[in-house]
Amino acid sequence: QVRLVESGGGLVQTGGSLRLSCAASGITFNIYALDWHRQAPGRERELVATITSDGTTDYADSVKGRFTISRDNAKNTVSLQMNSLKPEDTAVYYCKAYRSWGEYWGQGTRVTVSS
Repeated sequence: QVRLVESGGGLVQTGGSLRLSCAASGITFNIYALDWHRQAPGRERELVATITSDGTTDYADSVKGRFTISRDNAKNTVSLQMNSLKPEDTAVYYCKAYRSWGEYWGQGTRVTVSS
């Protein structure tokens, strides 16, 4: 059974930091690309950050310089370090593992940034 479980969300003030984690099981983790997405109420889900199976990263313009995605293949986890948080970052954050032939999603973790 494939499972992706996010953790680390919560309430922070503007300018604060959070570290999100996603633990995977049931997949050969090291061969999957991984994303973090986020979705605010009434808005479309948007891609925040990507890390490929070989460690190449990419970020949405809105989070460049503030967020860092990383993976630990030995622990089957992907993390998102979020610094200098803004109210606009408030959303449910989801991790995704994918290959060309399929994808898996976690249940999401909530991040709220107060102004």
